[in-house]
Order: sequence, then structure tokens, then C-alpha cells
Amino acid sequence: MEITFEELKRNLERVRENIERACQRAGRGSNCVKLLGATKTKPPEVLRWAYELGLRVFGENRVQEFLKKWEVLSDLDIEWHFIGRLQSNKVKYIIDKVVLIHSVDRPSLVDELQKRASKKGLDKVDVLLEVNVGGEETKGGVEPENAPQLMEYILKNAPLLRVRGLMTIPPYRENPEEVRPYFRRLGELRDKLQEEFGMELPELSMGMSHDYPVA
Repeated sequence: MEITFEELKRNLERVRENIERACQRAGRGSNCVKLLGATKTKPPEVLRWAYELGLRVFGENRVQEFLKKWEVLSDLDIEWHFIGRLQSNKVKYIIDKVVLIHSVDRPSLVDELQKRASKKGLDKVDVLLEVNVGGEETKGGVEPENAPQLMEYILKNAPLLRVRGLMTIPPYRENPEEVRPYFRRLGELRDKLQEEFGMELPELSMGMSHDYPVA
């Protein structure tokens, strides 16, 4: 086991304290921040510990790994999110098992999500638009300037998809403060899309283990 229960407990306590302090500095309540545990490569036993310690939202990057954990942990009322790059041919395996898909970034994926949601008889599928705010070729995500076109495509062609907000993974920087402009840019883009399309986009999925207090 790569981590003990006590180590995980201390880590979660530290993260929650950091979130509380960051929210106080920003003049916001910590209840507006949702802590998501990224489960990539983590065994189900560790997820059970995290659940026991009060964590309810888990995000997985890989479809096969997600399906195994979803089955093994089906006795827990986990709120599962899919946070990795999603191939169109894998949509059918997860679309009715996750609460939120964070990585919608292209029309072909939108089409597949709409098709599979219809076949499954789903009322709505909640998604986030993944935005490549850093312009990195190695990462997925729609370019910020193309986000309005993708939003318009969804509204016109995918009535079963409900866009809840935006997601980004900014460039890595040793100093987390250097990432702040990317987070700010995502927030500004969200505000622009809300105004342009007259809709609420309450979710911003951003911040990882080294930069979440800045986010």
C-alpha cells in the first residue's frame, strides 16, 4: 500500500485547512469549493479510506480503471466524475455511471455523447468544456477563442447535454502563483460565455495538488 490511513487522514485535513484559508483570503465561503479526489492509479482500498474520511467526489482519468473501481465500490454513494481525455468509442461505457464529464472539447465527442445519451434514455448529461488556456500541444481542450463555437454547437446539436461550466489544466509552474493568470483567464471566459449565451455556468474545474490554493 503506497499510503497509510493515518497519512491519508493528515493529508485530507491539510488540504481542507488550506482550502478554508484560501477562501477566507478571497472573502468566500468554503462551501462554494468542491474537493475532488483524483483516483488515477489509486487502489480501491485507499478510496474506501477517503470515503470514510468524508470525501464523496472522486474523479478518474481512465475508462477501464474507472469501470473496475465503479464496480468494486458500488456499495458506496460516490459521486463519480470523469476527468481524463475521453475517446468517443469509450463514451458508451461511462455515460450512465458518472455525474459529470470534465473533458468535452470537440464536436465529434459532443455527437457521440448525444447519441449514447439518447440510446440510454438519459434525461440529461452534465458536462464541462475543457479549455486549453495555456495553448499546450500536449494537452486536450478547445482553444479559448473557439469555446463560443463549441458551446453554440452543443446548444444546437446536443439537447441532452447540459454544460455546467469549464475545466482547465494549466501549464505546470514550480511557483503556483505563476499559474494564477491562467485560472483568471478561465474565469473571464466563463463570464463571457454566460453573458453571450444567457446561461449559468456555475462550475470551474481547476486546481491540482500543487496549485489548488491559488485556484
